[in-house]
Amino acid sequence: MDNIKKYSCFFQLATDIIGGKWKALVLWCLKDDVKRNGELKRLIPNISQKMLTQQLRELEDSGIVERIVYPVVPPKVEYKLTVMGEKLIPILLNLHDWGKEYSKDNNLTLDKSKNSDLSCS
Repeated sequence: MDNIKKYSCFFQLATDIIGGKWKALVLWCLKDDVKRNGELKRLIPNISQKMLTQQLRELEDSGIVERIVYPVVPPKVEYKLTVMGEKLIPILLNLHDWGKEYSKDNNLTLDKSKNSDLSCS
């Protein structure tokens, strides 16, 4: 059975890898430095632990995020962007700026109570 996805354009491939409700937000949280699972969960409070784990695994499988496991007790696991993931940072910053401009043009405001740690100013 052939499990390889087929795409009709590179944009479709890219959005399949980083699209969805949570992946871009996970990448945004990792753009500046390494984070542990608990830090990511705190930064994205509306995501369930199950969904966070799933999104991190998919990003890891795609080569966008690296999972670093330390051989210590209790277990310590960190996540960081790979070199390929770091190439997304300018795109994420442009998307952030577009959202900021769009919000001003349409008189929209952010609910700071839910994402004050995301550095979305």
